[in-house]
Amino acid sequence: MDRRLIFLLNVAQRRLQRWMARQTMKGGVTAAQGGLLFVLGRRDGVLIGEAGAALDLGMPGISGLADRMIEAGLIEKRADPNDGRAWRLWLTAAGRKALARSKSGVADLNARLNEGFTDAEIEIVARWLASFQAKFPKGEDE
Repeated sequence: MDRRLIFLLNVAQRRLQRWMARQTMKGGVTAAQGGLLFVLGRRDGVLIGEAGAALDLGMPGISGLADRMIEAGLIEKRADPNDGRAWRLWLTAAGRKALARSKSGVADLNARLNEGFTDAEIEIVARWLASFQAKFPKGEDE
């Protein structure tokens, strides 16, 4: 078995990104947009900074993503009623429909990714991938 983990991880990421980009061209949302839809599906009206933190994005990244999604009619941005400097993000009706489609697509994709592996094996892979967050903390490279 090939144990060139960096190579294997990079190839897997590129192939998954290309597959997801093809799905987007078929009328879906991007992976980043789907991520924000999932955040808002759990907590509609979240502060923009909190949404960015949940997606591991800085303010420029989450602001640009939010702007693109506002332009697409998927979310709206409203001033926080308690702090006029803060902004909250809310799903629109179109955003709720896109979230429902994304949930279905993610379920299918996760089933495909898990195919051929036991729950115990997937647990190890998930634990290994999650360990990157502690081994390479955000901000360490900035």
